[in-house]
Amino acid sequence: MTTRILGIESSCDETAAAIVADGKQILSSVVASQVDIHRKYGGVVPELASREHLRQIVPVVREAAAQANIPLADVDAIGVTQGPGLVGSLLVGLTYGKVLALALNKPLIAVNHLEGHVHAVLLEAHSAGRTPKFPAMCLIVSGGHTLLYRVESAETHSGNGALRLSYSRVGGTRDDAAGEAYDKVAKMLALGYPGGPVIDKLAAHGNAAAVRFGTTKIRGNPYDFSFSGIKTAVLYYLRKRPELHAEIQERQRALSNGERSADALRALSSTTTLDLIASFQRAVVDDLVKRTLAAGEQFAVQSILASGGVAANRELREKFEEEGKRRGFEVFFPSRPLSTDNAAMIAAAAFTRFSEGERADLSLNAMPNFPLGAAPQSSGH
Repeated sequence: MTTRILGIESSCDETAAAIVADGKQILSSVVASQVDIHRKYGGVVPELASREHLRQIVPVVREAAAQANIPLADVDAIGVTQGPGLVGSLLVGLTYGKVLALALNKPLIAVNHLEGHVHAVLLEAHSAGRTPKFPAMCLIVSGGHTLLYRVESAETHSGNGALRLSYSRVGGTRDDAAGEAYDKVAKMLALGYPGGPVIDKLAAHGNAAAVRFGTTKIRGNPYDFSFSGIKTAVLYYLRKRPELHAEIQERQRALSNGERSADALRALSSTTTLDLIASFQRAVVDDLVKRTLAAGEQFAVQSILASGGVAANRELREKFEEEGKRRGFEVFFPSRPLSTDNAAMIAAAAFTRFSEGERADLSLNAMPNFPLGAAPQSSGH
């Protein structure tokens, strides 16, 4: 018998809903982005994000049901992101999920957003007929997170093929997340928000060996990350080259006039700027790949998983595939739509917990800091 779960995701600035069958088949996936709202501020404004979630949550859930051609009353459970994330944003999705669960008399399942990103990789693997071998090393890399986890799996007792995953934290960023560094460098260079996609496109037109940023040295855990140093290095580079300030102002004027395409910004960028962009991206990608694969070897895993918004990066995918193959790892990514925040991954993660009889009650509250592997607040059997 098919189990269909409605997932709701509202941890940051994407209002998302999806219906997934048996944790593997996406029947619908709807995402309402807030990029245009936050773009003028160069980052997410929490209060504005919460207000937009309030406006979007009902139509997004209705559209997910319509696309799946399933009445909401026919889903088997509702999975909702409990954290981590912005507390106001989380509360919108949680509250609506609780109201739906009560009104429809459906089980409510609390999901960790980070676990959702792991399940995004598995969703993609299922659709491609591939299955990662466990244990695996998982890099979750986005605007808010840069984390490494060793992931182990075991089949649940449900008999429906659901996998129960367990997580051991291996490393994480000590300051800026990788995606945050992209956004801050893009702001310095007047490349618009979000910075990751445009930097990735422009990097292809520069010389990645032109600027040497060096390797970030970290005391203690060698699998931790730090990106504040490279961000500061870009700032100092620009301060020493006042000749670049005029083109930065030109790009700022272009952005103000709505010219945001990579081609338009490239036309306003000198060779020096394009080389700087390419060198910055190469340094970040090399650091992410180097530490992840070193951790994979140290902790004797069989596969590498990479998920989160930065996992959509072209160069990161190419470097992981190349280096992973050389070191004997099979590397798994979600598709680009599943790399960024979405509700299909939340529904897929909820399927396992539903299969094991986990339920959350109506006292469920947001957990802005929700470590992966920690038990959801207010859940029982």
